[in-house]
Amino acid sequence: MGLNIGITCYSTYGGSGIVGSELGRELAKRGHTVHFICSALPTRLTELGENILFHEVEPTHYPLFEYPPYDLALAVKMSEVATEVKLDLLHVHYAIPHSISAFLARELNNDLSYLPIVTTLHGTDITLVGADRSYLPITRFGILKSDGVTAVSSYLLKETCQVFDIGCDKISVIPNFIDPNYYYRRQNEQLRNKLAPNGEKLVVHVSNFRPVKRITDCIRIFAAIQNKVKARLIMVGDGPEKAQGEWLARQMGVSKNICFVGKQPGIVDYLSVADLLLLTSETESFGLSALEAMACEVPVIASNVGGLPEVVADGESGYLAEVGDIEGMAKYAIKILSSDNLQRKMGQFARQIAIENFSTEKIMPLYLDYYNKILEKAL
Repeated sequence: MGLNIGITCYSTYGGSGIVGSELGRELAKRGHTVHFICSALPTRLTELGENILFHEVEPTHYPLFEYPPYDLALAVKMSEVATEVKLDLLHVHYAIPHSISAFLARELNNDLSYLPIVTTLHGTDITLVGADRSYLPITRFGILKSDGVTAVSSYLLKETCQVFDIGCDKISVIPNFIDPNYYYRRQNEQLRNKLAPNGEKLVVHVSNFRPVKRITDCIRIFAAIQNKVKARLIMVGDGPEKAQGEWLARQMGVSKNICFVGKQPGIVDYLSVADLLLLTSETESFGLSALEAMACEVPVIASNVGGLPEVVADGESGYLAEVGDIEGMAKYAIKILSSDNLQRKMGQFARQIAIENFSTEKIMPLYLDYYNKILEKAL
């Protein structure tokens, strides 16, 4: 018998919205009913269906409130949906504010059946507290009041336990995943010719262009690549650092070979024509864009931080270098781009790792087993 599951995630920011969308879709494929309770339709959720429903959260706009209280509106909507459709559990992505809203929703429904809460930590939960310690008590409260807590990497589990002084037995690692039947390399000569009209190698970066992604490092690395290999840099995404990246590209004289294409719903199209992915982040709890690239047979050069070493096999599916090591990353990039054989070999091994370790067939049973374990404890 299928479960009735509520999912809440941010609709536009980072990997959590993508993971929440993909998780809901995979659950629906397996006969479960998924209710997305969000302020807007999540980024990768392009269509609804009989098993996927959307409940919009609309904060009240009232002159007294400088900022509409989204977290309270979310709690009310969660409570309403849980009552109307008899949810079996709520799965929220990010502790703040979603686990707090879920806890309030459960308290509102305390005269009904107990509503278990599963919280998935994606990383900003931790960095937010690192930047502003005033959030520590409320974040810790949300984690402790959840019936189940998952982290997307072993790195994030350890960080969470250390920052919040929580026993690691409270948290289970369930990594991010890809559907290999969707994420695979496809022929797209039209796009390839558009992006590389003169047969250039294509280096791709995908992110939300926040400062932590260090997109100016990508520009500097690409400038060094240009000295040795005929290439173009494709910057997929948008965010606060875009203008700085464009300015630096002009200053370094490489802007004519860099293309900022904005946010792209069909990310597989761009990965399918890529020869290399650059991920220069200061920190990554997992590195979903690296996994998506690997599934599309794209070697990855990434920072040796956070959960990335759990995804990228250094020297086999790509290379890892220290944060800010422009020279080292450029050297690795030139090595890969200068050898079609090495590029192909690394790309094939990257897809093998993606399928063996992070496919839906491997990860979805982990989520379903976890849900059942939480539901049994709640009885």
